Amino acid sequence: MPERFEMLIPLRWSDQDVNGHINNARIVTLMEEARVRWLNIKAAADGLDSFRCPKVVASLNVEYKKPVSYEDELKLVLDISRVGNGSFTVRHTGIQEGATVFTGTTVVVPLDPESNRPRKLTAAETAYLARYAETAPVAS
Repeated sequence: MPERFEMLIPLRWSDQDVNGHINNARIVTLMEEARVRWLNIKAAADGLDSFRCPKVVASLNVEYKKPVSYEDELKLVLDISRVGNGSFTVRHTGIQEGATVFTGTTVVVPLDPESNRPRKLTAAETAYLARYAETAPVAS
């Protein structure tokens, strides 16, 4: 069974829209916050500092299943759906009151800090991501 990164995301009053729901654009920001905490902080705590280097989002997709309420806790669950040679796809699942309220994917490309150009994933990065993937990494 693959590992999952889970965190409760604090919702801010300013995240709401006029209907009292969390604004759809703010959902993307909450996804980013969880992804940064996972890749920049938890990975480093696990001994992998290289994900602190620059990364860019190459693709982002969100499917909203239900309105996200400001009043209830929001849990984000992250894992990996694909690991390539020079990119990987993070899957995000938002859960509120036991129900999935949104799902999303983000394709992340690591950059070389000196050239600011895309680079290949290292063996250590691929191994770390594989812990969170349902299937073995596949080159792309």
